[in-house]
Amino acid sequence: MLFALKIFAAIVFYGAAIEPRFVDRLDERGAIPNLPASWEHQQVAVFADIQVGMWWANTDAARRAVERAVDVHPAMVLLAGDFVYNPTDANIQGQIETVLSILQPLVDSKIPTYAVLGNHDYNLMNEHSDQENRFARRVRVGLDSVGIRLLDNRSIALSAPRGADSLAVRGDSVAAAVLYLVGVGDKWAKNDHVDRALSQVPANAPRLIFMHDPDSFVKIPANQGPLVIAAHTHAMQIVVPWVSDWAWRHYFSDSGSGLEGWVDAPHGQPGNRIYVNRGVGFSLFPVRINAVPELTVFTLERAK
Repeated sequence: MLFALKIFAAIVFYGAAIEPRFVDRLDERGAIPNLPASWEHQQVAVFADIQVGMWWANTDAARRAVERAVDVHPAMVLLAGDFVYNPTDANIQGQIETVLSILQPLVDSKIPTYAVLGNHDYNLMNEHSDQENRFARRVRVGLDSVGIRLLDNRSIALSAPRGADSLAVRGDSVAAAVLYLVGVGDKWAKNDHVDRALSQVPANAPRLIFMHDPDSFVKIPANQGPLVIAAHTHAMQIVVPWVSDWAWRHYFSDSGSGLEGWVDAPHGQPGNRIYVNRGVGFSLFPVRINAVPELTVFTLERAK
């Protein structure tokens, strides 16, 4: 019995004090139909779920994720929601100031950075909580004040990034050099209006879609989301092979979304593909086991 308690204590110590302090950089290929030549081989860095305000918040790992993203110097950085956690009128300003201090190196680097909000930015602890829109507005204003652009249910046409191969840029017409970045709002806040987000994207135009909650993925029409990125799950913070993914799909996801990484069909419509980032911070309890905080770096390529 004593031995079992020691093993349990060691696992808890590892999950609370060691694994969460790492940041796992995962390199993935992101295939997009009709991708302009000037966007091929460009990199997109993604992380999420900073969740400042959670007790024993994992801000060290969040700062490390930012540092590693800056080191990559990608064409853009995407922040997939949940900047604060359990905000109140008394603590929201302090939470936002901490978030902005964590993200400051991105601002200083002048890497284009885009974001969507997550459920905790509305103080939604579960899907049936009363959302607090005033907190989401404060987060939005804070991010906007430092030049991080919120794209909830919006799209933006991005021209060839700085540093793109000059021959590739000359090979694209002005119109053909555009990649559309599409943001989808949070599902728990009943703000995931996919049709609105896609309404300004021309048919067959290359697009990259990001959102907080992977359950919103099923709303994307067939062949309209070749590369979709989400977060929210934290990989349940404790990953038991096969078991955790099965539990998430059956008990925590309304649409059968997978837990992390590339999610296989039948989730979503034909021709669409989603990747779920494990995030950085904590929810409910400050432990991660086999769920190392993640920075994902996508290298874009033209789909064959």
